[in-house]
Amino acid sequence: QMQLVESGGGLVQAGGSLRLSCAASGRTFSNYGMHWFRQYPGKEREFVAAINQSGSITYYADSVKGRFTISRDNAKNTAFLQMSSLKPEDTAVYYCAAAYGSRVGIREIDYWGQGTQVTVSS
Repeated sequence: QMQLVESGGGLVQAGGSLRLSCAASGRTFSNYGMHWFRQYPGKEREFVAAINQSGSITYYADSVKGRFTISRDNAKNTAFLQMSSLKPEDTAVYYCAAAYGSRVGIREIDYWGQGTQVTVSS
C-alpha cells in the first residue's frame, strides 16, 4: 500500500497563491506518476494536473493551465501543486493520487490521499 498525505490547503483571497504538498510512503515513489484532482460538492472528481515518474512530462486541465504548476521531489517522496492567480471557482477539495508507471487519468489511479480543502474568497 502507498500512503498519500496532502497538506497546504486553506483559505486565500482571489488572486492569491497556495502550494499543496503530497507526502508519499509505503511504495517506491519514483515508480508512480503523480496526479492532482479536485472535487466540488455533489460533483465527480476532476483532473487537475499530472506528472510522470521523473518529472519531465506534465499535463494540465485547460482550466488551470498557466496558473498551476505540478512538480515532484523524488528524493523527498513528495509531489507539489503550486497554485497561483487563484479564482473562487478553484474552491474545492484537492486530492493527491498515484498511478503506477506512465498511466494518466482517473481510471488509472492506484492510490488516493484523503484530500485537502482549498477555499478562494472573492
